[in-house]
Formats: sequence, C-alpha cells, structure tokens
Amino acid sequence: MAHTVNVHEAKTHLSRLLELVRKGEEVVIAKAGKPVAKLTAIREAQGRVLGAARGQAIVADDFDDPLPPDVLEAFYR
Repeated sequence: MAHTVNVHEAKTHLSRLLELVRKGEEVVIAKAGKPVAKLTAIREAQGRVLGAARGQAIVADDFDDPLPPDVLEAFYR
C-alpha cells in the first residue's frame, strides 16, 4: 500500500520517505489532496547479453545490391 503525503511533508521528511522507498514501498505526493507524483525505487539495470537475438533475423544475400531503376526513381518523384 502506498503512503500519501502532502508537498510540505515530502519536503520536510524527504530522507525518511526515501528510506521507505528503498525498502520497497511507494510514496505518493499530493497537492491539495490530489496525487501529483509517485516515488518508487529504481530497479537495478540488467546487463545486456551480446548475441541474445542471434539467429532470429535473416539478412538476404542481396540486401545491399542496388535498387531496381523503377524503385530508385520513385524516391525522386
């Protein structure tokens, strides 16, 4: 369940609120009783695995061949 605080309380107790967020809770900041922002923890970035998509795409042998004249001409119309 998220904690809801007003802007003044958020400014006064930011360190305490950040500690709650660090522990996995969400904090909603409201202005005049209406939610404006939500503080949530940042997930640790997961490293990319090089070659993870290997074999999922095929590049045709003629990929970089010149375009046929009619297709090439269509770019200049």
